[in-house]
Amino acid sequence: MTPDELADRLDHAATRIGPAIQRAVRHTGELGRARIRGNASGRPGPNVITGAYRNSWETQTRRLPYGAMCTIGTNAPQGRRLEFGFVGPDSLGRVYNQPPFPHVGPAIDYIGTTLMMEMRYAIAEVLQ
Repeated sequence: MTPDELADRLDHAATRIGPAIQRAVRHTGELGRARIRGNASGRPGPNVITGAYRNSWETQTRRLPYGAMCTIGTNAPQGRRLEFGFVGPDSLGRVYNQPPFPHVGPAIDYIGTTLMMEMRYAIAEVLQ
């Protein structure tokens, strides 16, 4: 490969890297959300009563100039309490001794590993 061919190949890759990374981040976010929901489907995570809490987990992917950012979260008020537990009185004076039922923390390593794998695929895709 000549230097000019390499330069052309890298120029072509530069125009494709942003969308490839965006797809990879979006896919990783969906896989991460699925892992969190799975972890929130019974012990050692929280038990499912109605399924509303488990279904409250959402992803939001935002495009960046040469990449993307994904947030996985819930607006459910019990999220923090379920993940970390709660001991003591609440704002209404009710006293709790609720143990933690981790479901997000156990998914973090999986999400990180998956993101690294997806980034490798994205880079390989644009350099072909």
